[in-house]
Amino acid sequence: MFGNKTCKISKTLQENKNSMQIEHNFSLKNYNTFSIEAKAKSFVEVGNTTELAQILKEHQNEKLFILGGGSNMLLTQDIDALVIYVNLKGKNILKEDADFVWVQGNAGENWHEFVLWNLEQNFGGIENMSLIPGNVGTTPIQNIGAYGAEIKDTMVSCEAMNIKTQEIVTFTNAECKFGYRESIFKNEAKNQYVITSVVFKLTKKNHKINTSYGAIDGELAKHNIANPTIQDVSNAVIAIRKSKLPDPKELGNSGSFFKNPIVPKAVYEKAHAQFPDMPHYTVGENEVKVPAGWLIEQAGFKGKRFGDAGVHTLQALVLVNYGNATGQEILNVSKAIQKTILEKYGIAIEAEVNII
Repeated sequence: MFGNKTCKISKTLQENKNSMQIEHNFSLKNYNTFSIEAKAKSFVEVGNTTELAQILKEHQNEKLFILGGGSNMLLTQDIDALVIYVNLKGKNILKEDADFVWVQGNAGENWHEFVLWNLEQNFGGIENMSLIPGNVGTTPIQNIGAYGAEIKDTMVSCEAMNIKTQEIVTFTNAECKFGYRESIFKNEAKNQYVITSVVFKLTKKNHKINTSYGAIDGELAKHNIANPTIQDVSNAVIAIRKSKLPDPKELGNSGSFFKNPIVPKAVYEKAHAQFPDMPHYTVGENEVKVPAGWLIEQAGFKGKRFGDAGVHTLQALVLVNYGNATGQEILNVSKAIQKTILEKYGIAIEAEVNII
Protein backbone atom coordinates (compact mmCIF):
# COMPACT_ATOMS: atom_id res chain seq x y z
CA MET A 1 0.00 0.00 0.00
CA PHE A 2 2.79 2.40 0.82
CA GLY A 3 5.21 1.73 -2.05
CA ASN A 4 4.86 2.49 -5.72
CA LYS A 5 3.93 -1.05 -6.58
CA THR A 6 1.64 -2.45 -9.22
CA CYS A 7 -0.56 -5.49 -8.83
CA LYS A 8 -2.96 -7.30 -11.12
CA ILE A 9 -6.59 -7.79 -10.23
CA SER A 10 -6.52 -11.47 -9.36
CA LYS A 11 -10.20 -12.21 -8.75
CA THR A 12 -12.09 -13.73 -11.62
CA LEU A 13 -13.97 -11.18 -13.64
CA GLN A 14 -16.86 -13.61 -13.98
CA GLU A 15 -17.91 -13.80 -10.34
CA ASN A 16 -19.98 -10.61 -10.53
CA LYS A 17 -21.13 -11.14 -14.09
CA ASN A 18 -24.81 -10.79 -13.28
CA SER A 19 -24.68 -8.26 -10.45
CA MET A 20 -24.45 -5.12 -12.60
CA GLN A 21 -27.20 -3.74 -14.77
CA ILE A 22 -26.50 -1.31 -17.57
CA GLU A 23 -29.30 1.21 -18.04
CA HIS A 24 -29.83 3.36 -21.12
CA ASN A 25 -30.89 6.98 -21.64
CA PHE A 26 -30.36 7.43 -17.91
CA SER A 27 -31.07 10.71 -16.09
CA LEU A 28 -28.10 12.16 -14.22
CA LYS A 29 -30.15 14.82 -12.38
CA ASN A 30 -29.68 13.03 -9.04
CA TYR A 31 -26.00 12.33 -9.70
CA ASN A 32 -24.71 15.91 -9.94
CA THR A 33 -24.97 18.49 -7.17
CA PHE A 34 -26.07 21.21 -9.60
CA SER A 35 -29.19 19.06 -10.22
CA ILE A 36 -28.81 19.60 -13.96
CA GLU A 37 -31.06 17.45 -16.10
CA ALA A 38 -28.76 15.60 -18.50
CA LYS A 39 -28.92 12.09 -19.87
CA ALA A 40 -26.27 9.39 -20.05
CA LYS A 41 -26.27 7.24 -23.15
CA SER A 42 -25.82 4.33 -20.75
CA PHE A 43 -25.13 4.01 -17.02
CA VAL A 44 -23.81 1.38 -14.65
CA GLU A 45 -22.98 1.40 -10.94
CA VAL A 46 -19.97 -0.54 -9.63
CA GLY A 47 -19.57 -1.49 -5.98
CA ASN A 48 -16.09 -3.03 -5.85
CA THR A 49 -12.84 -3.22 -7.80
CA THR A 50 -13.77 -6.55 -9.37
CA GLU A 51 -16.90 -5.06 -10.91
CA LEU A 52 -14.96 -1.98 -11.98
CA ALA A 53 -12.29 -4.09 -13.70
CA GLN A 54 -14.96 -6.17 -15.42
CA ILE A 55 -16.81 -3.16 -16.81
CA LEU A 56 -13.60 -1.46 -17.96
CA LYS A 57 -12.42 -4.62 -19.71
CA GLU A 58 -15.72 -5.45 -21.39
CA HIS A 59 -16.27 -1.88 -22.62
CA GLN A 60 -12.69 -0.84 -23.35
CA ASN A 61 -13.50 0.09 -26.94
CA GLU A 62 -16.38 2.37 -25.97
CA LYS A 63 -16.47 5.95 -24.74
CA LEU A 64 -16.38 5.91 -20.94
CA PHE A 65 -17.19 8.58 -18.36
CA ILE A 66 -16.15 8.02 -14.75
CA LEU A 67 -18.56 9.52 -12.20
CA GLY A 68 -17.91 10.02 -8.50
CA GLY A 69 -19.88 12.27 -6.17
CA GLY A 70 -20.86 14.64 -8.98
CA SER A 71 -19.94 17.64 -6.85
CA ASN A 72 -17.27 19.24 -8.99
CA MET A 73 -18.76 19.25 -12.46
CA LEU A 74 -21.18 21.24 -14.57
CA LEU A 75 -23.05 19.20 -17.17
CA THR A 76 -23.70 21.35 -20.22
CA GLN A 77 -24.82 18.49 -22.45
CA ASP A 78 -25.91 14.86 -22.45
CA ILE A 79 -23.12 12.32 -21.96
CA ASP A 80 -22.65 10.25 -25.12
CA ALA A 81 -20.81 7.49 -23.26
CA LEU A 82 -21.13 4.69 -20.75
CA VAL A 83 -21.19 6.45 -17.39
CA ILE A 84 -19.54 4.33 -14.70
CA TYR A 85 -20.70 5.39 -11.24
CA VAL A 86 -17.92 4.48 -8.79
CA ASN A 87 -19.70 3.54 -5.55
CA LEU A 88 -16.95 1.69 -3.67
CA LYS A 89 -17.76 1.79 0.05
CA GLY A 90 -15.61 1.06 3.09
CA LYS A 91 -13.12 2.59 5.50
CA ASN A 92 -10.36 0.85 7.40
CA ILE A 93 -7.58 1.51 9.89
CA LEU A 94 -4.51 0.09 8.15
CA LYS A 95 -2.02 0.60 10.96
CA GLU A 96 -1.29 2.88 13.88
CA ASP A 97 1.36 3.78 16.42
CA ALA A 98 1.30 5.85 19.58
CA ASP A 99 0.93 9.15 17.70
CA PHE A 100 -0.54 8.47 14.26
CA VAL A 101 -3.11 6.33 12.47
CA TRP A 102 -3.23 5.41 8.78
CA VAL A 103 -6.85 5.38 7.60
CA GLN A 104 -8.06 4.16 4.22
CA GLY A 105 -11.28 5.42 2.69
CA ASN A 106 -12.73 3.83 -0.42
CA ALA A 107 -13.66 6.02 -3.37
CA GLY A 108 -17.44 5.95 -2.92
CA GLU A 109 -17.43 7.10 0.70
CA ASN A 110 -19.04 10.50 1.21
CA TRP A 111 -16.23 12.89 2.16
CA HIS A 112 -18.01 14.73 4.98
CA GLU A 113 -19.21 11.47 6.54
CA PHE A 114 -15.63 10.18 6.32
CA VAL A 115 -14.40 13.29 8.14
CA LEU A 116 -17.01 12.85 10.89
CA TRP A 117 -16.16 9.14 11.27
CA ASN A 118 -12.54 10.05 11.93
CA LEU A 119 -13.49 12.80 14.34
CA GLU A 120 -15.62 10.35 16.34
CA GLN A 121 -12.40 8.42 16.97
CA ASN A 122 -10.44 11.61 17.69
CA PHE A 123 -8.31 11.31 14.55
CA GLY A 124 -7.13 14.77 13.49
CA GLY A 125 -5.90 16.50 10.37
CA ILE A 126 -8.92 16.82 8.07
CA GLU A 127 -11.38 18.64 10.35
CA ASN A 128 -10.91 21.96 8.52
CA MET A 129 -12.32 20.31 5.40
CA SER A 130 -15.64 19.37 7.00
CA LEU A 131 -18.78 19.68 4.86
CA ILE A 132 -16.95 19.85 1.51
CA PRO A 133 -19.29 18.08 -0.94
CA GLY A 134 -18.21 15.01 -2.87
CA ASN A 135 -16.65 11.61 -2.28
CA VAL A 136 -13.29 10.43 -0.96
CA GLY A 137 -12.14 9.17 -4.36
CA THR A 138 -12.26 12.56 -6.03
CA THR A 139 -10.45 14.47 -3.27
CA PRO A 140 -6.91 13.89 -4.64
CA ILE A 141 -7.92 14.86 -8.19
CA GLN A 142 -8.80 18.39 -7.14
CA ASN A 143 -6.52 18.53 -4.08
CA ILE A 144 -9.56 19.84 -2.27
CA GLY A 145 -9.01 22.30 0.53
CA ALA A 146 -10.64 24.77 2.88
CA TYR A 147 -9.77 26.98 5.83
CA GLY A 148 -6.02 26.49 5.62
CA ALA A 149 -5.96 22.74 4.93
CA GLU A 150 -5.60 20.68 1.74
CA ILE A 151 -5.68 16.98 0.93
CA LYS A 152 -1.94 17.01 0.26
CA ASP A 153 -1.30 17.84 3.94
CA THR A 154 -2.50 14.43 5.21
CA MET A 155 -2.75 12.10 2.20
CA VAL A 156 -0.15 9.35 2.15
CA SER A 157 -1.15 7.61 -1.05
CA CYS A 158 -4.04 6.60 -3.25
CA GLU A 159 -4.77 3.49 -5.27
CA ALA A 160 -6.04 3.88 -8.81
CA MET A 161 -7.09 1.44 -11.49
CA ASN A 162 -5.58 1.87 -14.94
CA ILE A 163 -8.56 2.19 -17.29
CA LYS A 164 -6.85 0.36 -20.16
CA THR A 165 -5.13 -2.47 -18.31
CA GLN A 166 -7.25 -2.76 -15.14
CA GLU A 167 -4.06 -2.80 -13.06
CA ILE A 168 -4.17 -1.12 -9.66
CA VAL A 169 -1.32 1.33 -9.12
CA THR A 170 -0.35 3.14 -5.93
CA PHE A 171 0.43 6.84 -6.23
CA THR A 172 2.38 8.35 -3.36
CA ASN A 173 1.72 11.91 -2.22
CA ALA A 174 4.74 13.17 -4.18
CA GLU A 175 3.70 11.28 -7.30
CA CYS A 176 0.31 13.02 -7.26
CA LYS A 177 2.11 16.31 -8.06
CA PHE A 178 -0.28 18.38 -5.98
CA GLY A 179 -0.76 22.09 -6.58
CA TYR A 180 -3.51 24.59 -5.85
CA ARG A 181 -6.60 22.60 -6.89
CA GLU A 182 -4.29 20.60 -9.13
CA SER A 183 -2.87 17.09 -9.34
CA ILE A 184 -1.44 14.63 -11.83
CA PHE A 185 -5.00 13.36 -12.36
CA LYS A 186 -6.01 16.70 -13.89
CA ASN A 187 -2.94 16.84 -16.10
CA GLU A 188 -0.70 14.10 -17.53
CA ALA A 189 -2.72 11.24 -16.00
CA LYS A 190 -6.11 12.72 -16.89
CA ASN A 191 -8.69 10.12 -17.99
CA GLN A 192 -6.19 7.29 -17.47
CA TYR A 193 -7.09 6.11 -13.96
CA VAL A 194 -10.01 5.56 -11.62
CA ILE A 195 -9.09 6.25 -8.00
CA THR A 196 -10.38 3.39 -5.87
CA SER A 197 -9.14 4.31 -2.36
CA VAL A 198 -7.16 6.96 -0.48
CA VAL A 199 -4.94 6.63 2.60
CA PHE A 200 -4.51 9.43 5.16
CA LYS A 201 -2.03 9.77 8.01
CA LEU A 202 -3.91 11.39 10.89
CA THR A 203 -2.98 12.38 14.41
CA LYS A 204 -4.18 10.50 17.50
CA LYS A 205 -2.93 13.08 19.98
CA ASN A 206 -1.07 16.38 20.00
CA HIS A 207 -3.38 17.53 17.23
CA LYS A 208 -2.31 20.53 15.18
CA ILE A 209 -5.18 22.96 15.69
CA ASN A 210 -5.54 25.33 12.73
CA THR A 211 -7.91 28.24 13.40
CA SER A 212 -6.05 31.08 11.73
CA TYR A 213 -7.86 31.00 8.40
CA GLY A 214 -11.14 32.72 7.65
CA ALA A 215 -13.70 33.20 10.39
CA ILE A 216 -12.89 30.13 12.53
CA ASP A 217 -11.50 32.12 15.47
CA GLY A 218 -14.54 34.38 15.43
CA GLU A 219 -16.95 31.44 15.37
CA LEU A 220 -15.13 29.80 18.30
CA ALA A 221 -15.20 33.08 20.23
CA LYS A 222 -19.00 33.19 19.87
CA HIS A 223 -19.12 30.02 21.95
CA ASN A 224 -16.38 31.12 24.39
CA ILE A 225 -14.05 28.36 23.24
CA ALA A 226 -10.48 29.38 24.02
CA ASN A 227 -8.76 26.00 23.66
CA PRO A 228 -10.56 24.27 20.80
CA THR A 229 -10.48 20.56 20.06
CA ILE A 230 -10.51 19.17 16.53
CA GLN A 231 -14.24 18.57 17.02
CA ASP A 232 -14.68 22.25 17.91
CA VAL A 233 -12.83 23.29 14.75
CA SER A 234 -15.03 21.01 12.65
CA ASN A 235 -18.19 22.40 14.25
CA ALA A 236 -17.00 25.95 13.58
CA VAL A 237 -16.23 25.17 9.93
CA ILE A 238 -19.64 23.50 9.51
CA ALA A 239 -21.40 26.52 11.01
CA ILE A 240 -19.49 28.95 8.78
CA ARG A 241 -20.10 26.91 5.64
CA LYS A 242 -23.81 26.53 6.42
CA SER A 243 -24.11 30.28 6.94
CA LYS A 244 -22.58 31.02 3.53
CA LEU A 245 -23.07 28.01 1.28
CA PRO A 246 -26.36 26.52 0.12
CA ASP A 247 -27.09 22.84 0.71
CA PRO A 248 -26.99 21.13 -2.73
CA LYS A 249 -30.00 19.06 -1.68
CA GLU A 250 -32.00 22.27 -1.40
CA LEU A 251 -30.37 24.51 -4.03
CA GLY A 252 -28.26 23.09 -6.85
CA ASN A 253 -24.60 24.14 -6.68
CA SER A 254 -21.07 22.75 -6.62
CA GLY A 255 -19.57 24.88 -3.86
CA SER A 256 -16.92 27.32 -5.02
CA PHE A 257 -17.20 27.65 -8.79
CA PHE A 258 -13.98 29.65 -9.29
CA LYS A 259 -10.40 29.37 -8.10
CA ASN A 260 -8.86 32.28 -6.23
CA PRO A 261 -6.53 33.77 -8.86
CA ILE A 262 -2.80 33.82 -8.20
CA VAL A 263 -1.27 36.68 -10.17
CA PRO A 264 2.18 38.28 -10.57
CA LYS A 265 2.80 40.98 -7.98
CA ALA A 266 2.94 43.62 -10.72
CA VAL A 267 -0.57 42.70 -11.91
CA TYR A 268 -1.90 42.92 -8.37
CA GLU A 269 -0.17 46.26 -7.69
CA LYS A 270 -1.67 47.77 -10.84
CA ALA A 271 -5.17 46.67 -9.83
CA HIS A 272 -4.62 47.62 -6.18
CA ALA A 273 -3.61 51.16 -7.15
CA GLN A 274 -7.04 51.59 -8.70
CA PHE A 275 -8.92 49.57 -6.07
CA PRO A 276 -7.08 50.12 -2.75
CA ASP A 277 -9.55 48.01 -0.74
CA MET A 278 -8.64 44.86 -2.69
CA PRO A 279 -7.57 42.14 -0.22
CA HIS A 280 -4.68 39.80 -0.99
CA TYR A 281 -2.44 37.05 0.34
CA THR A 282 1.24 36.88 -0.52
CA VAL A 283 2.29 33.66 -2.29
CA GLY A 284 6.07 33.35 -2.47
CA GLU A 285 8.17 36.34 -3.47
CA ASN A 286 6.56 37.39 -6.72
CA GLU A 287 2.94 36.24 -6.64
CA VAL A 288 -0.23 37.31 -4.89
CA LYS A 289 -3.53 35.47 -4.33
CA VAL A 290 -6.67 37.59 -4.64
CA PRO A 291 -10.05 36.37 -3.28
CA ALA A 292 -12.23 35.69 -6.31
CA GLY A 293 -15.36 36.11 -4.19
CA TRP A 294 -14.37 39.71 -3.40
CA LEU A 295 -13.77 40.47 -7.09
CA ILE A 296 -17.13 38.99 -8.09
CA GLU A 297 -19.03 40.75 -5.32
CA GLN A 298 -17.41 44.13 -6.05
CA ALA A 299 -18.28 43.68 -9.73
CA GLY A 300 -21.95 43.52 -8.74
CA PHE A 301 -22.73 39.85 -9.37
CA LYS A 302 -23.47 38.69 -5.82
CA GLY A 303 -27.12 37.65 -5.60
CA LYS A 304 -27.71 38.39 -9.28
CA ARG A 305 -30.11 36.05 -11.05
CA PHE A 306 -30.43 35.22 -14.74
CA GLY A 307 -33.58 33.14 -15.04
CA ASP A 308 -32.99 30.01 -12.99
CA ALA A 309 -29.19 30.45 -13.07
CA GLY A 310 -27.49 32.86 -10.73
CA VAL A 311 -24.94 33.84 -8.12
CA HIS A 312 -25.70 32.96 -4.51
CA THR A 313 -26.96 35.77 -2.29
CA LEU A 314 -24.52 35.00 0.55
CA GLN A 315 -21.38 33.86 -1.28
CA ALA A 316 -20.34 35.28 -4.64
CA LEU A 317 -18.06 32.31 -5.40
CA VAL A 318 -21.06 30.01 -5.63
CA LEU A 319 -23.17 29.71 -8.78
CA VAL A 320 -26.58 28.16 -8.26
CA ASN A 321 -29.43 26.45 -10.06
CA TYR A 322 -32.71 27.89 -8.75
CA GLY A 323 -34.74 25.12 -10.32
CA ASN A 324 -34.59 24.33 -13.99
CA ALA A 325 -31.42 26.03 -15.23
CA THR A 326 -29.47 24.22 -17.90
CA GLY A 327 -25.75 23.69 -17.59
CA GLN A 328 -25.22 26.01 -20.54
CA GLU A 329 -27.13 28.79 -18.78
CA ILE A 330 -24.95 28.46 -15.68
CA LEU A 331 -21.85 28.37 -17.89
CA ASN A 332 -23.00 31.59 -19.58
CA VAL A 333 -23.22 33.29 -16.18
CA SER A 334 -19.69 32.14 -15.34
CA LYS A 335 -18.36 33.49 -18.64
CA ALA A 336 -20.03 36.86 -18.05
CA ILE A 337 -18.37 37.03 -14.64
CA GLN A 338 -14.95 36.13 -16.04
CA LYS A 339 -15.27 38.73 -18.81
CA THR A 340 -16.27 41.49 -16.38
CA ILE A 341 -13.51 40.69 -13.87
CA LEU A 342 -10.86 40.70 -16.58
CA GLU A 343 -12.10 44.01 -18.01
CA LYS A 344 -12.46 45.71 -14.63
CA TYR A 345 -9.41 44.43 -12.74
CA GLY A 346 -7.12 42.98 -15.41
CA ILE A 347 -7.27 39.66 -13.53
CA ALA A 348 -8.34 36.37 -15.10
CA ILE A 349 -10.28 33.95 -12.92
CA GLU A 350 -10.56 30.26 -13.76
CA ALA A 351 -13.34 27.79 -13.07
CA GLU A 352 -12.58 25.29 -10.33
CA VAL A 353 -15.49 23.16 -11.52
CA ASN A 354 -15.00 20.77 -14.46
CA ILE A 355 -17.10 21.83 -17.44
CA ILE A 356 -18.53 18.79 -19.23
